[in-house]
Formats: sequence, C-alpha cells, structure tokens
Amino acid sequence: MAGNDEEKYDGMLIHMAQQHTGGINELLDTFFGFLRRKTDFFVGAEEGYAQRVVLERFSVHQKLALKEKKETEAAAAAREAAKKRRSPSPPRIVELADDEPVPADVPVVSSKEPAATAAASAAPSTTTPAAAAADATASGDGDDDKDAEEEDDPTKIKPNSGNGADLEHYKWVQTLGDVEIRVPLNAGFPVKAKHVDVVIKKGSLKAGLKGKEPIVTGDLSHAIQVPDCFWSIEDQSQLVISLEKVNKMEWWSQVLKTEPHLNTKKVQPENSKLSDLDGDTRGMVEKMMYDQRQKQMGKPTSEEQKKQEMLQSFMKQHPEMDFSKAKIA
Repeated sequence: MAGNDEEKYDGMLIHMAQQHTGGINELLDTFFGFLRRKTDFFVGAEEGYAQRVVLERFSVHQKLALKEKKETEAAAAAREAAKKRRSPSPPRIVELADDEPVPADVPVVSSKEPAATAAASAAPSTTTPAAAAADATASGDGDDDKDAEEEDDPTKIKPNSGNGADLEHYKWVQTLGDVEIRVPLNAGFPVKAKHVDVVIKKGSLKAGLKGKEPIVTGDLSHAIQVPDCFWSIEDQSQLVISLEKVNKMEWWSQVLKTEPHLNTKKVQPENSKLSDLDGDTRGMVEKMMYDQRQKQMGKPTSEEQKKQEMLQSFMKQHPEMDFSKAKIA
C-alpha cells in the first residue's frame, strides 16, 4: 500500500488500538488470534510459510520506518542550520530630518512619515496559520458590519481552555482539524465498548449507554469526514468521540445545533506551522496572512493588486484611450 491507500484503515485501527489497554502485545494477540480462529493462515500452507511471511512484512516496514526517521532528522537538521545562517539582526529604524545626511547602512523613515508604519513594514509577521483562521472565522469576509461583533456578546458563551465548551452532560474541545467530545458515562460499573451505543453520521451524532437515553444526540452544525471519525472508552468510565472536520480553516461555534453558540472571537488559537498544513490550506493561509500585513501597512491586498494589474494591462492594450480624468477606486 502507498499514499492514501496505506491510511485507508487508520480510523478503524486507531479505535482498535485504544481498546487494548495492555499495549502492543495485546493488540498483536488479537490480530494473530483472529488469523488462527477465522483463517487457515497458520496451517494452510507448508510449514514455516506463515512465519516467513510475517518476518518479510516486518522487515519491509522496519526499513521504511528507519528511512523515514533518518529523513525527518535530516530535514530538522537542515532547517536548524538554515535558521542559524539567517539569524538576521533586528532592523534599525532611524528617523531623520529632511536635511540630515542618510547613513548608507540604515533604513530611513522620513520625518513626514510615521515611524510605526515603516517599522510595521520592516518587521516580520508573527501571525500563525491558526491565528489567521481565527480572524477569518470571526470576521467572515472582512466586512465592517461583521467585524463589529461584540466580543462580550451576552448571547454567546466563552470558550473553555480547549477552545470548546463545557456543557451540562459533556464537554468538547477543538483544533482547526478536529473536535473531541468527552462524555462522562456515570454507569456505576467498569464500562467496555460493548456497553455503549455510538452512531456517527454525516449530519448527526448519537452516543450513550445501550438501553438508556442518549447523552449526546442531535444534528451536527458542521460537516465532518465520517470515515476518519472514531470513538473510544477511557478509564472505563468516559466516552471520547473524535470528529474530523471537513473545513480545516474554521473554528466551530457549536457541535450540535441545539447547543448554545460559542464566541469564536475569544478563541485562543494553538501554535501551528505552515508546514503542518496541506497544499491548498497552506496557500489559503499564506494569502490571508499576506493580506493582513498589507492592510496593517495601508497597502493593497492581493485582490486589489490583481485588479490594479488588470487595469494597467487594459490601459497598455488601449493607448488611444485617455484615462487622465478617470476616477478609479
């Protein structure tokens, strides 16, 4: 298997692994026990065949694991070396009068230009991908009426430490990529997987103890990737449900439509790196971060620049037209 095929059963296997509190030995016993009880793997071919196949596959994946480890370590070392080589000193910003001579090695801010503007231009952006997404969720398309949302809106609840909500019968937390719901079962006995009933669908969720009213039930407020969702039992007393988001650039204000809304303007984004994101998401975040920096410096955003370039191209293609008196926003 390779690529997406190799990860096809990850959700199911993670769920299985979480049910084996005895660790890898217990998990392997379950797997080989299945082959012994339900197949002829051990006795269906010549003696030694089963052992040879297992060792061959083990050897293949061991080599892949060692190779990936070396590549990861080499990439980390290369990034660290590049970081040390760059290590630029902070930009020097000096304000000069119009008639004062300009040092050759110093960036200059005219006395007619606020120093803060140039400093903002020179300083690197500290906006993280998660912070950019938080701004986008809170402000939508950036319209002034949406930006005017009150942070202390009394109709919305404040996020908990995991950017989710602590509700009466359960709590949930989230990252940009997933949502985790923790449900205390209060069963009065050690709970196992066979004691719970969990149904995860594209647009709804139901979970609780078998034979009793569901503790969590209702329509989901956002889309999820059902094949990548799973659940497990922790400490024989708590149900943990993991939901994979479809839109990984959005903070959820609620899991179920019946829940109170969360104030996403108060979300505290986790630290993240552009390298953690897939290609499309990374491109979107980089564009958002660039537009934020441009707005802070009073410069045109990427969309505005595109429009200006289209206009300039049109003017070059039609030199016979006079644009000197045209009012162009």
